[in-house]
Amino acid sequence: MGIETLIYEGKAKKLFSTKDENILIQEFKDDATAFNGQKKGQILNKGVINNQISTRLYQYLESHFISTHFLKKVSYNAMEIRKLKMFKLEVIVRNIAAGSICKRENIAEGTVFPSPLLEFCYKDDSLGDPFITTEEILEKKLANAKEIEIIRKMTLKINALLKDFFLRRNLKLVDFKLEFGIGKDKSIRLGDEISPDTCRFWDATTNEKLDKDRFRQDLGGVENAYEEILSRIS
Repeated sequence: MGIETLIYEGKAKKLFSTKDENILIQEFKDDATAFNGQKKGQILNKGVINNQISTRLYQYLESHFISTHFLKKVSYNAMEIRKLKMFKLEVIVRNIAAGSICKRENIAEGTVFPSPLLEFCYKDDSLGDPFITTEEILEKKLANAKEIEIIRKMTLKINALLKDFFLRRNLKLVDFKLEFGIGKDKSIRLGDEISPDTCRFWDATTNEKLDKDRFRQDLGGVENAYEEILSRIS
C-alpha cells in the first residue's frame, strides 16, 4: 500500500494516509500518558504489543459480526484500517468499579455492577473529555438518536463478547473505552484500539492489575503486564 503522509499524531498512535483515500495506516507508539496527558513516559515495546493485541481482538470481534475499521496488520507496530469519520465521543463500559467512578460515586474498588454501566464522554482533551448526556449529544449534533442506539447496542454486544473471551483466559474485563466512526459504506464501525491502554484487566484469580493502571499508579512491572495480556490471548 505504501505510507504517504503523516496526517495525525495523538498520544498513543499516528495515522498515515495511503494511495487509497479510504485506507489509512495506524501506527502504535511506545509513548504512555495518563490523567489527560499530565503524566508522561514510555513503555518498552508497547506499540508492538498493543498492535498485536488489537489485531487479535479486532479479528475476534469481526468473526462475531462486529464491524470494525481493521483490515490487516502490516508491520510489527502498525495496521491497515478503514478511514472513518469519527464521532467526537468516547464510550466507557464499566463491569467492575475502578478508577474515577470509585471517587465519584464513593464505592469500593472491585464492586461488581449487576449489569454493565455505559457512559458517554465528549472527546475533547482541552476540556478533559467530560461526561455528556444523550440529550447533550443530540443538542450538539454529535450523533443522532438512531446512531446513539446503534452505538449502545454494539457496545453492549462487544462487552459481552470480550468479557467471555477474557474470562476464558482467566482475566476480568473491569472496564474499557471504545470509539466509533462512520465508514465509506455509511455503516457505524468500531475504531481506535483495544489494548491495556484502553481497558482495565485484572487476573481473575488474584485481581492483579495487568493494564495501564500500573503506569498511572506507579506500581511497576508495566511492560510485564502488557506482555502477559498478549501471551494469554495469543
